[in-house]
Amino acid sequence: MTGPAFEAAGEQGAVAAYKSIFKAVLDERPSGMRLRLAHVMGKNRSFISQIANPAYQVPIPLQHLNTIFEVCHFSRAEKVAFLEAYGRAHPRRTARLDGVPRERTVTLHVPDLGSQRRNQQLDALLHDVARRLIALLQEER
Repeated sequence: MTGPAFEAAGEQGAVAAYKSIFKAVLDERPSGMRLRLAHVMGKNRSFISQIANPAYQVPIPLQHLNTIFEVCHFSRAEKVAFLEAYGRAHPRRTARLDGVPRERTVTLHVPDLGSQRRNQQLDALLHDVARRLIALLQEER
């Protein structure tokens, strides 16, 4: 196999490599980690399952890497291995990795509203407000 077909196969293998690392990290964490990560990223749990599955060639978006590292508590060795594999799969993206905005986590203490449904609605509302505020602030730059 040579030319474009070889390059495509190599990229598919490289994507599977970093996704395998991500999946291994997720599998070692408590069972609610995918859902927690989905909430923090403002995505569905199925999105997390898709980007963590080596069988799917959907790349992990660059802007989510810092969030993934922080929420999933990647060890230094896991992060280095992941970034090396990510760099092999997406060499042009890693040049922009230093330009990815750093993030930090803010913890809010809110009242328990007495039902799981209402608590989830409040959580979703707060996440949505934060995402919209950040988008507004980034537009002004």
